[in-house]
Amino acid sequence: MMPYGQTIPARYPAVAVWTLIAACVLAFLHQTSLPPRLLEVFLFHYALVPARFFGPLAAIAPGDPMVFLTNMFLHGGWLHLILNMWTLWVFGPAVEDRLGSLRFLGFYLVCGLAASSAHALANPDSVIPALGASGAIAGIIGCYARFFPHARLVMMVPVLFIPLFFEVRAIVFAAVWFAMQAIPGIVEFGQQTDSGGIAWWAHIGGFVAGLMLAPLVHRPRRGYRRYYRDEGIAGFRPDGRRIGGRGPWG
Repeated sequence: MMPYGQTIPARYPAVAVWTLIAACVLAFLHQTSLPPRLLEVFLFHYALVPARFFGPLAAIAPGDPMVFLTNMFLHGGWLHLILNMWTLWVFGPAVEDRLGSLRFLGFYLVCGLAASSAHALANPDSVIPALGASGAIAGIIGCYARFFPHARLVMMVPVLFIPLFFEVRAIVFAAVWFAMQAIPGIVEFGQQTDSGGIAWWAHIGGFVAGLMLAPLVHRPRRGYRRYYRDEGIAGFRPDGRRIGGRGPWG
């Protein structure tokens, strides 16, 4: 199951979303141009290796804190890149429209930092390079669910190569998605593996950051259009009214 589209209209062009997608694509093309040995060195310097900060490598080869940011622009393969960029394109424009491009960009990076930190703290001895934009994008999903809890998402499920489409409320999708990250994250907590996998705690950390920070960063009402009935205001009533208020601005 993956999101195919959403119903919230946007007033402004998604400049920041396109910029982030372009940056990730260019970084990945650079990765693919490197021979295997140089790629290993590149990832060691720009991906997140938790053991270089909290584990046995901290005294031998301490890491540069910038990797908490740079890792979110790197990806492990074409499928990894495409799925992340598609999800960013589905949820990002509506959130950017509400925040404004610069605020959205800062919010995205903060969610990415929270995701990287959560992964590193949950896996302090890991020597496996962690990379990918999914933690930051998880923050965008959390923000979207907070801003537009009753928006309708179009979901796609392939059944024997035949795509089936259905609609689901954003808050329902977010709850199911978060449960799918939290359950394996808790089950695997503290377990060390010799190979890479899904960074569950990066997803959890990014989502929680996006969900909690959303009400603090939305665009002031004077700089935005009226809300539609299925949007809600920062996760309050689905008709756009605040508690105790009358009308869409309460």
